[in-house]
Amino acid sequence: MIKKIKKNRYTEVYALGQHICMSAHKARRVIDQIRGRSYEETLMILELMPYRACYPIFKLVYSAAANASHNMGFNEASLVISKAEVNQSTTVKKLKPRARGRSYAIKRPSCYITIVLKDISLNDEEFKRSQDSLLCLKKPGWINKKKKYTDMTSYDMYNNGGLWDKK
Repeated sequence: MIKKIKKNRYTEVYALGQHICMSAHKARRVIDQIRGRSYEETLMILELMPYRACYPIFKLVYSAAANASHNMGFNEASLVISKAEVNQSTTVKKLKPRARGRSYAIKRPSCYITIVLKDISLNDEEFKRSQDSLLCLKKPGWINKKKKYTDMTSYDMYNNGGLWDKK
């Protein structure tokens, strides 16, 4: 069962997966790898990792991105996983019959996974606005001028990455 929740109406979108049948410890091993990464990079990492926990986390990240683009109109290329947490949920306890009439307890743990995506393009716009306000505080233009080379002699192979730049 997957729930979708919007938290901060302007920048963040949630996706919450409840009662996912796996240990919280095993899910945290995967979540720690994707925290703070971009949406597209996260999908590539989750597809290539060999753990069973990757599939439900992949579905949650994909669901949160679909929620962000449909409900909020965010661009998927500018989404970043700002918060990802795994919490322990209920444990299903069963009894398995064993030899001599004894029973053996089987514990099936489950967990809650929360994925929060943040749109960084909105932060870039705020950053640009703050930079525009700081432009008036800069030094005069004649102090900040640097010598610019326009002839081709300054562009040698050591400054531009050398011969190995071209493929």
